This record gives sequence, structure tokens and C-alpha cells, in this order.
Amino acid sequence: MENSRAQFPFPFQPYNIQEQFMQALYSALDQGKVGVFESPTGTGKSLSLICGALSWLTDYGERKRQEAAALLQEGEAALSTSVAQSSAASSSAEPDWITDFVQKKAERDLVSKLKEEELKRKKREERLEMIRNNVQLKYAVKRKSCEEDEAFKLLQLSKEEQVEATGDQEDEELIIAEYESDDESKSKSRFFGAEEDEDDELVEEHVAKIYYCSRTHSQLAQFVHEVQKSPFSKDISVVTLGSRQNLCVNEEVRRLGSIQRINDRCLEMQKNKHEKRDHEEGVKRMRGPAKSVCPYNKASALQLMRDEVLGTVHDIEQLLKLGREKQACPYYATRLAIPPAQLVVLPYQMVLHEATRRAAGIQLKGQVLIIDEAHNLSDTLSCIHSAELSGAQLCRAHSQLSQYADRYKSRLKAKNLMYIKQILFVIEGLVRVLGGKVGQSPQSQTTQSGTEMLTINNFLFKAQIDNINLFKLQRYFEKSLISRKLAGFAEKYAGSGVTLHTQNSVNKENRRTEGLNRYLQTLQSNQRPALDHQESVEAEKVLSASPMMQVEGFFMALTNSNADGRVVVHKQGCLSESSVKFLLLNPAVHFAQVLKECRAVIIAGGTMQPVSDFKQELLFSAGVGEERITEFSCGHIIPPENILPLVLCSGPSGQELDFTFQNRDSPRMMDETGRILSNICNVVPGGVVCFFPSYEYSRRIISHWEASGTLTRLANKKKIFQEPKKANQVEQVLKEFSRCIQRCSVDCSGLTGALLFSVVGGKMSEGINFSDDLGRCVVMVGMPYPNIKSPELQEKMSYLDKHLPHSQGRSPGQALIENLCMKAVNQSIGRAIRHRGDYSSIVLCDRRYSRPATLSKLPTWIKDRTTTYTTFGPAFAALRKFFLEKKQKQV
Repeated sequence: MENSRAQFPFPFQPYNIQEQFMQALYSALDQGKVGVFESPTGTGKSLSLICGALSWLTDYGERKRQEAAALLQEGEAALSTSVAQSSAASSSAEPDWITDFVQKKAERDLVSKLKEEELKRKKREERLEMIRNNVQLKYAVKRKSCEEDEAFKLLQLSKEEQVEATGDQEDEELIIAEYESDDESKSKSRFFGAEEDEDDELVEEHVAKIYYCSRTHSQLAQFVHEVQKSPFSKDISVVTLGSRQNLCVNEEVRRLGSIQRINDRCLEMQKNKHEKRDHEEGVKRMRGPAKSVCPYNKASALQLMRDEVLGTVHDIEQLLKLGREKQACPYYATRLAIPPAQLVVLPYQMVLHEATRRAAGIQLKGQVLIIDEAHNLSDTLSCIHSAELSGAQLCRAHSQLSQYADRYKSRLKAKNLMYIKQILFVIEGLVRVLGGKVGQSPQSQTTQSGTEMLTINNFLFKAQIDNINLFKLQRYFEKSLISRKLAGFAEKYAGSGVTLHTQNSVNKENRRTEGLNRYLQTLQSNQRPALDHQESVEAEKVLSASPMMQVEGFFMALTNSNADGRVVVHKQGCLSESSVKFLLLNPAVHFAQVLKECRAVIIAGGTMQPVSDFKQELLFSAGVGEERITEFSCGHIIPPENILPLVLCSGPSGQELDFTFQNRDSPRMMDETGRILSNICNVVPGGVVCFFPSYEYSRRIISHWEASGTLTRLANKKKIFQEPKKANQVEQVLKEFSRCIQRCSVDCSGLTGALLFSVVGGKMSEGINFSDDLGRCVVMVGMPYPNIKSPELQEKMSYLDKHLPHSQGRSPGQALIENLCMKAVNQSIGRAIRHRGDYSSIVLCDRRYSRPATLSKLPTWIKDRTTTYTTFGPAFAALRKFFLEKKQKQV
């Protein structure tokens, strides 16, 4: 077996550390390892991942082809020998001939299978070659010329028709089909799979591939752009996956805004498409208004777009543009492209969450998975598999489901009614745990404040729902699609002011739902007058949406092992604000299946320290042996003189820098921080980015500086920007920050650049590049330790102390606190130094950074160059000298 490669295709001469990275990666993939790879930001990690991994995939494919050809040759030779021997044998030896036939059947089957696979491979390659050469595919001519016009006319017709259908026939799509549990039937119900059904002719087997995942869509887009620049861009089939919210091109659906509403509408249109097909085949359709189908979801258009996607590398924006041009749905076309694709680019949750993975058609068996930006992988897994429900959501879900059952009870089968009653019973139990009752306004119900942490079993006992089989309920949710049905019901009735019961059906069920109607009206009438139109629309959407999807998620969370999670009961004094939250304590339990199925898993990041704790919590706990794990870590490509990391233990006036919770709010500490920043702004050109440990502390210290005049003095040197509260404003602030620095470098009108106030763990501490003049100095004020009093964090610490070994005289719980803090610091200070010629200074303002244990958690390339200063004078002199030398070099 080859475990290395002499040379890797690369768009330019790679650095030594990039060659080492690719060699280590190739070897890990070839040996089926779980690799932990650390490569600082700015060292070309993405390109190294692409060229190393795709080189291996190319070699692996060629090796498999050669092995298959050799096997085929051997099989055919064996068969021909067998035929010759059989013809030479006497006719009287019939029993021997039969025995021989049976023995050779396996050989014949193998030869047939190998021939079939080779034929499929050749067809795949020929088709891709045709696509890349813009040859019209043969099935494209089969399209009906009027198909697009017909579909768009149908969509328009459905918008225009406002027929008021009498009776309940118009609600046919809201009725749950007859349900049979797995115990009763193993093969029934075409209905259950109908909404996600694809045409059989589009289904293909999965080829050997690499799944690449990262945290955000912007990170995925950057990776795809690197693929486009790589030597593999013309020869590799790449597909980028995303949510419906990111990939939908139907403007009518996109306008719905929220992910849940977009999903529900898309699936409803899917169902209408299947009903339309049944109608065309002669199946009689119920009376009522014409139901709209999505004009972008047609088999021929999806086939064409799928092949376009496989033929050329596209990012999300390019997929949207292509979808509009081809009048095809990018969401479904990209799903169809998964089996033949060689590289699949997708967000974390699509591959790390089993149900999402299954729904998307992702098969990890025997494939390679690369998880990038994996420094927070443990937290991400915990977050993906946790669930929370507020009292308001529980009451709304109970009310909507009660109304649904009451409206359609004469049309629902007994089995459906039984499961609906069980769901209502469980919801009642959850509300009871919060100290409330269903059927009344959650806003008017007071609860005793407090937080309680329970094991799953104790929570089920406390809610008095321990006699309910949650696994059966989970299967019912999945197969009956009740959450989607209820979402459609809520969309149609609950938020529209329509009375859900007829005038003559005044009964107990009516009285139970009055609370919800009053609650909705109260919330709608109490909207703040300052809300603009858009916010009002969003608030109304939230009110009308069904929370049953969240309820389903919480039910699923409760099926975890009792030891792996806890339930937090958080009472806030008011039922609507109170909540129940499932907290996953053991993320390894959900990562284990991924590690088991994949041929190899590569976990990569700019900083993965401390690797020992990472391995213990996520790999060893998931059953991975030490022998399967390989590690790789490299330094930075920048020269040592291009970075100046400093630890400041005291400020200009001699005040010790100790930003502990007890000291950081003192006026002296805040004033000293202002003096430090003022001195830094005097000598650092361009951009200075200052990180505070929390939003609350940022608000307090800036308010203090405003009152004391410090902010005005800072503004005289650099224009001040603050991290925006809304995520959609980040880009605008960054543009203005960048423009200001560019102007100051040309027009020296007193200002030397810009100062940006940001927050550790906020919108600008990850995924944002402050390269060159944008980030000549990064200042870290204090240490961003998490809230130690948080019940969730205390429970996590207790769990780790109980299940993981102690090391170096510290408990796993204490290590968690330190690691969370330093991971956040490393992410923030890593925003600067983005390429070989870049230079920057890093100022860590807190004496606690000087502790050896803390310094050891900095990335090696920063730690080795860090100097600790007990007094401010020498530190300031070093900073001034650093930038004077850089200025002289530029001259």
C-alpha cells in the first residue's frame, strides 16, 4: 500500500510546511486514520487540504481501477479454464459437473459485477466529459417544449384562484395518513416517503468521495474558491450543499423568511407535485382550489442542473444564479449530485447530525470526512444535539394540536388519535414541571423562580411521563409528518384570527384553546410602537408558526442515554419565559457513529491545542484506539520578526492588570485600560482591534470612558468603531472600518487609522480577516472565562470529573474552564497575520497570561515569541521599536 507521494499538484511552489502537511494528510487517508491537523491561519491550510486529499482520491481511484481490471482478468481466465475442463470431461460425470457449476457460480457473479461496475464507471466518465465539453446530453431532447410554460402558468393560476371551498375537503393535505408502527408493518405506506421522494431514474450509487465540512457558509464559500484556484478544478466533481433557506430560488417561498416556514412550504409543494402526478395518471383528486407546485422542481431540469453542477465547480451564489438560469431548484439538484460527486462541501450540522445526514442522502460508509475549523467541535456537537422549549412554545404547541385533533377527529384514524393524545399528555407533563397548566395564557401564569438540574430518568418521573414510550413517539413523528401537518394547519388558521371551531361546537376543547387565542391577541396588541414594519411582520410570523418541530426535537433528545445528558428546568417567575432544556454532556456518543463509518476522518484547525484534552473527550470516549490516531502540527510561515506578542502585567501608572470578576469594574482598572489603549494608538499605524471578554463589560467600560473623556482622547487619534448588535450589520461596519484606514494612509489629517471595539466569541472574533493595515495590533483585555456559576457548565464539569482521568494535578472540569477561555483567546488573536508578508503585534492585558500553564495553551508559533513585561515602560518601548523598524523597511 502506498502511504506517500513524491509530488503534489499545487498552483505555485508550496512552502515546506505545506508539503509536510500534504504528505502527512495523504498518509493518514491511505492508512484510514483519525488525524488531528493543526496549521495556523495564513499558512495555506485550505489549499494544502485540497491538494493533499484530492491527490490521494485520484490515486485511490486509479488503484481501485487497476485492482478491478486485474480481478476481471483473473476471473475471465478462471472461467475459460473451467469451460475447457468441463468440455473435456465425460458425459457420465454429471454429479461432478453440477458440483463444478456451483463452485464456479461465485466466479461468474464476480466477473459480471466487475463488468457492470466498469461499464458504469465508463458511462460516468463519458457523461462528465460531455458536460465539460458542452455537449448536449441525450435525455435533454426528451423534454416537452411547453413544460416550463405549463409549470409557471400553474403557479400563477394557483396564486390567482381564491376559491372558497365548502366543507373540509380543502384541508385534505392537513390530514395525517393512516399510521402503522414498525411493529405492525415493515413494508407499508408509500405516503410516508412521498414528500422527500425522488424519481428512481435519478438515483445513483455513491462513488469514493471526500466530505468537507466547516462551521459557516462564508467559510465553505472560501474553501470552494480555493478549489476553483487549484489544479484539480477542471477534473474534479464538486457539489456544495446548503439549507433550503440558502438555496431556494422560488421568490414566493424565499419571502417567507424563517427556515421552518420555507421548509414547510417547500415540502407542501412537493406533496402537491406528487398529487398532480397521481391526477395525471387518472387518480381522482378532491375538490378545492388548485394547489401550487414549485416550477423549479422538474425532473428534466433537475437532471440538467445536476450535470452542470458536476461539470463545473460552483459556490452557493453561483448555484443560485445557475438555478435561476436553468429554472431548476439548486437544493434538490445538489442533492441529486451527491452520489457521483467526488468532493461534497457542506455545513457541520448536515454531517454531524444523524437525522439530517439521512434526510440529505449523505452516506459516510467507507468515505473520507474532513472537519475544518474544528477547534470548537465538542461544543458544536453538544449544541447540535441539545434542545430547548419555552413555556410559551409548549402552551402554543398543546393548543394547536388540541385544535387540530378536535377539528379533524372524525377523519383521523384511531391509531393517529391515540398518538396525538400521548403527545398532548407529554406536553402537559412538561408544562406541569414548569409549574403551569395548559389551556391558560402562559403570560398570566406565575411560577416560582429557580433552576433545577435533573437526569433524564428523574425528569421523566417528575413530569409523570415515564410510562410513555418516547421511542415509539419519535418514530410516529418521523413517519406521520405530524409536525409539518401542524405547521400547515397553524399557517392556515392559528395566526389568521379565524375561529377554529364552528359556532355550535362549544365544548371543553373550545375552552382549552381560548387561552392561546387570548395569548396571541395579547402579544400582538402589546407590540412595542418602535417596531418597524419588518420586525412586526417577523413577530407575526413567529406567532403563527407551529413550535411542534421544536417539541419533536426535544422528544428526540429525551431518548438519549440517562448518563449522557441532563435536563435543566429553568423557572423565571412567568410560565411563558420559563423553559426546559436538554443538555448533552457526552458529545462523543454522537460522534462515535461518524468515526466508525468513515474510512478516515481528518479534524483540522488553526489551533487545536490542547490536543490531549480534545482526544480524551471526543476520540477515546468514542471508542477510537490510540493506534488509529495521528497528529500533525506546524509553525507559521511568517518570519519571527513579523510578530510581537506581549503580556502586560501592569499599566502606565503602575496599576496591576488583574481583570478578575471582582476587580475589573473598578474605575482605576478601567482608567488604566484607557491609558494603555491611548499609548498603543499613539505608536500603532492603521487598524487596532480591541477585544473585551463580554458584551456587558464592553458596554460598561465604554460608558465609563465616555464619562471620563477617555473616549474623546482615543477618537482624536483613531476613528472609533464598535461591533454591531445585529449580524447583518457586520459587513457594513467592516467596510467602513477598512475605508477609514485606507483614507488615513493617504490623507494624514490627524487620524492615524481606526480602532475597533469587539467581543471575544462575538461576531468579529472568528471568520473575519484583519490582514495587513486592518489589524496591526490586537489587544486582549482580560481573560474571557465562562460564567462558572452557570448550572449547565457546572454539570458539564461534574460529568467530566466523573468520567475522564485527571492529568498533571488538575481535574478535567478545571481543564475545561481553562480550555474554553484560551480557545476563545486564540481565535480572537488569530484574526491578524493572514499571509507570509503580514506583520502585527498582540497585546495581552492581564497578569494571568504570564502563568506558564496559560502560556502553554497559546499556539506554539505565538508562545515561542511571547515576552512578559512586569512594567509598562519596556513593553511600550518594544512596541514602538517594532513599528519604527517596519516603517523604515517600507521606506
